[in-house]
Amino acid sequence: MSLNGKTAVITGSNSGIGLGIARELARAGADVVLNSFTDRDEDHALAAGIGKEFGVTARYIKADMSRGDECRALIEQTGGCDILVNNAGIQHVAPIDEFPTKKWDAIIAINLTSAFHTTAAALPEMRARGWGRVVNIASAHGLTASPYKSAYIAAKHGIVGLSKTTALETAEEPITCNAICPGYVLTPLVEAQIPDQMKAHGMDRDTVVRDVMLARQPSKQFATVEQLGGTTVFLCSDAAAQITGTTISVDGGWTAL
Repeated sequence: MSLNGKTAVITGSNSGIGLGIARELARAGADVVLNSFTDRDEDHALAAGIGKEFGVTARYIKADMSRGDECRALIEQTGGCDILVNNAGIQHVAPIDEFPTKKWDAIIAINLTSAFHTTAAALPEMRARGWGRVVNIASAHGLTASPYKSAYIAAKHGIVGLSKTTALETAEEPITCNAICPGYVLTPLVEAQIPDQMKAHGMDRDTVVRDVMLARQPSKQFATVEQLGGTTVFLCSDAAAQITGTTISVDGGWTAL
């Protein structure tokens, strides 16, 4: 599953799932472009470290995924995009009638509209290069729903639909588009929530993880960023050349319920 000679752009990739995917793509030999909305020395150092560790070219490019012009500029600045991973996302929890309009607009912009802009900019480059892979990071919430997450669920359902349309528009070309639908993933952000959940529920770590955080995940285990990275590498490989327009759940059985 070598990706030598390919260039991958991963949005929202200076931490968590995006960083895990970037590392696995680099491990497979792809040059990688990391992205977030900040422009700190540590962002650029992170990319440099990945490049040194895996012997690939790794860069960091700042772009605010809430702005369509910056989404498109990210792809243009890459200088050639073979693999696009739309991962950037934010979350807010509130009842629909109390959901702040600005939060709704931001979640739709970053979680959904950004993927439209980056894909629209990347497809002409992929066609010119004669090969391409678009991998959209959706969610179990792109296939099912929970209360109080209206914007996130609407955006993730939208990402699944966008993936299908992209796949149909490129079906006769050597370009594929698929959506990965993770359940709960053990990221630093999730790890940091565990002590608060332990305190709120008066439970030890193992119990709060199993019975509260993973209540809907039948495996009772978090997915890992490495597993999501490995799934992405597979979708970018020749073995997955006829997999397009579908979803792959990495959710411990959540959507089987």
